[in-house]
Amino acid sequence: MRILFLGDVMGRAGRGAIADRLAGLRAALRVDFCVVNGENASGGMGLTGGHAQRLLDSGADVVTLGDHAFDQKDMLGFIEKEPRVLRPLNYAKTAPGRGAGVFEVSRGRRILVAQVLGNVFMRRAFDDPFSALDGVLRAHPMGAMAGVQAALIDFHAEVTSEKMGAGHFCDGRASLVVGTHTHVPTGDAQVLPRGTGYLSDAGMCGDYDSVIGMEKAEPMRRFVTGMTRERFTPAMGEVTLCGVLVETDDRTGLAKAIWPVRDGGRLQPAMPEAGVQG
Repeated sequence: MRILFLGDVMGRAGRGAIADRLAGLRAALRVDFCVVNGENASGGMGLTGGHAQRLLDSGADVVTLGDHAFDQKDMLGFIEKEPRVLRPLNYAKTAPGRGAGVFEVSRGRRILVAQVLGNVFMRRAFDDPFSALDGVLRAHPMGAMAGVQAALIDFHAEVTSEKMGAGHFCDGRASLVVGTHTHVPTGDAQVLPRGTGYLSDAGMCGDYDSVIGMEKAEPMRRFVTGMTRERFTPAMGEVTLCGVLVETDDRTGLAKAIWPVRDGGRLQPAMPEAGVQG
């Protein structure tokens, strides 16, 4: 199975790039299933129901959220009606929606998708992400004769050490553990010793002539002067779609290969051409 994950979609420019380019990217990479993190797609903070639907209509099979899951209030109702949108698994138990789901792929295959929030340096303490992951992975073992043929974990966190810990914690039990939240793609795509694909951060789908997707002036003013003048505004330049592609073995669910993906915009391109033709 070929699974594409794209990192945090940033504002209107990110949404537009997904709408314009995701279908072509899926075809070029022969993608069976695509997950997109959309938690910054509406004004840079949160996701509206309408924008979530646009991401789904553009080719995302599942949209994950994050610590800004409910910044846009209509998501409180939309997520109850749309099972393809996932909020963090370790949110408050009274939160609407769900943090994990099993989804149909082609040829009768099934994939588990789950998202958790890290605790280190986040705005508030969430439930333990590791026990939350352990429960959902125990409930959905991978393999040809098991409940799912693949499992993807979106670990939404500030620090790389916590993400790396999650990768090793899930090694051998998930197809891919990929970090989100920092909006900067890391260069450590690898298959861990027991067969789980791993990347510390997928990066963002946004304009990299920015400060993590925001127009530069206001963040720089706050860094230099310590004073706030305006709200942050998502940058509107050319977008780089950033993420990761993993190819899995349907018999085990484990990763056979992993490639970073960077398409368009300012960053050095990364496209897994050799893997696609293999």
